[in-house]
Amino acid sequence: MKLTSIEQVQKRVGRLPAPRDLKVIDHIDEHARRWLSYTCFGFLGFGRAGHITMSPVGGEENVITVFDTKHLHIPLRALDAGSIVEIGASFGALFIVSGMDETLRVNGTVSDISDGRLSLKVDECYLHCAKAFRRANFWLPCSPDQSNDDLSKYVKQSTFLALATINSNGEADISPKGDPENFLIQEHEGFIFLADRPGNRRIDSFRNIIEQPEVAIIAMVPGAKSILTLQGTAELCIDEDLLQRFSVQGKEPMIVTKIKPNAMQIKSSMALAKSPLWPPKQTPKDLIPSEIFKSHIKQSKESSIQAKIARAAVSLPGAMAKGLDADYKNNMY
Repeated sequence: MKLTSIEQVQKRVGRLPAPRDLKVIDHIDEHARRWLSYTCFGFLGFGRAGHITMSPVGGEENVITVFDTKHLHIPLRALDAGSIVEIGASFGALFIVSGMDETLRVNGTVSDISDGRLSLKVDECYLHCAKAFRRANFWLPCSPDQSNDDLSKYVKQSTFLALATINSNGEADISPKGDPENFLIQEHEGFIFLADRPGNRRIDSFRNIIEQPEVAIIAMVPGAKSILTLQGTAELCIDEDLLQRFSVQGKEPMIVTKIKPNAMQIKSSMALAKSPLWPPKQTPKDLIPSEIFKSHIKQSKESSIQAKIARAAVSLPGAMAKGLDADYKNNMY
């Protein structure tokens, strides 16, 4: 059975526990600025209505420059595929700090390309929870028999991926996904399948797939220097046999995304090779996820009663950290 409406998806994954954009800010604040100063790797998705593509971006720390609170600068040479960038295109970004399980998500538009530099105008900025990285054991070494040329083996051994989607208005988004080997993505009869696990219930990717089914994926075997790239069209399924196939710890996913690949290949990543991700560094002492979440919730422009209640709740000493710990302990699968 295929899901064809946002209402069906939201009913399937559950109602949002808080306003959808409660933790989203529209600029780069001091927390995000510090995060980006430590960033050495990430993913950039670019698109217009009806089309989405993606590239890794990486190098040493400070590869991402904060020009002001609304603009980021990135050298084109830091992207594996700088040729995919166009002025006026939307972008979705996922920025990674070595040793951190959380990721920073930033969305907006490409404002300029000049002098070998990409300028990005920021419309959304928020921290993403640690579940994908923890499910993937992202900071552990890759399997010793990881192959750079066996597509089927790479699919089975992948434990982390970035999923780029775009809505009917041409707004791009990138979401991280993580799972143990052979449970992140599976290949069957010419299709690639991806399970959905408990998250924040924003359903951004699902919403976009329903509106516009083209997707881009970059999958990784943590520790390897190659990546798996995939372009294709997606649909959302709840067939019981698919759900059972992705059961982990006795729990089935709520939804499985079925993707028909138009192109899929393993390739070396220059950005990944240049990025000092592994072995992971000691996590920066001035990046405290619970404090970043709390700050962004307080800065959010959400003004509903639910938002006010949430702000009051997270203001209690230790409340945000305790809530995150409980969520990671009880809602991984």
